[in-house]
Amino acid sequence: MINLTANQKSIKKLITVISVLVPLLIVVLFQVKFDANFSFLPHIYAVINALTALVLILAVYFIKNGNRKMHELLVKIAFFLSVTFLVMYILYHATSEETKFGGVGAVRYLYFFILITHIISSIFLIPMVLHTYFRAFINDIKGHKKIAPITFILWEYVALTGVIVYLMISPYYQ
Repeated sequence: MINLTANQKSIKKLITVISVLVPLLIVVLFQVKFDANFSFLPHIYAVINALTALVLILAVYFIKNGNRKMHELLVKIAFFLSVTFLVMYILYHATSEETKFGGVGAVRYLYFFILITHIISSIFLIPMVLHTYFRAFINDIKGHKKIAPITFILWEYVALTGVIVYLMISPYYQ
């Protein structure tokens, strides 16, 4: 295990704070509605989720083929895409009424299974991405390699299920 400097320990604490505050902020903003029209955003952030999934696959491809610089660039792009998604997601839900899924029968149960696992996974994803990135940043390559595959699977799952949820609920947008 790597010995952390005081500054690095502070960053780890900040990661914990961010990991708790972001989901709480989303819950709070679901309760408050601002007067603006961002109803177009789900169509955009579904594309962002698809791009994130693709960029992550490319990042893994490049690191497996020894191209660390391209891997780092692609992970930074995936991180940027995810933050962009999060901002758009918050804007949409803080300004729009909830869209009800209208499917019935087995497809309804499938939709809610995918949605619930997507939401739960996204909550765990925040600290996983931040800790994985942090370990690479401080050059704890052993620690990074240990958690990066788990982070990749979780991040890929969240990105892909985000697209699936969008495709399933998009007929019900007003």
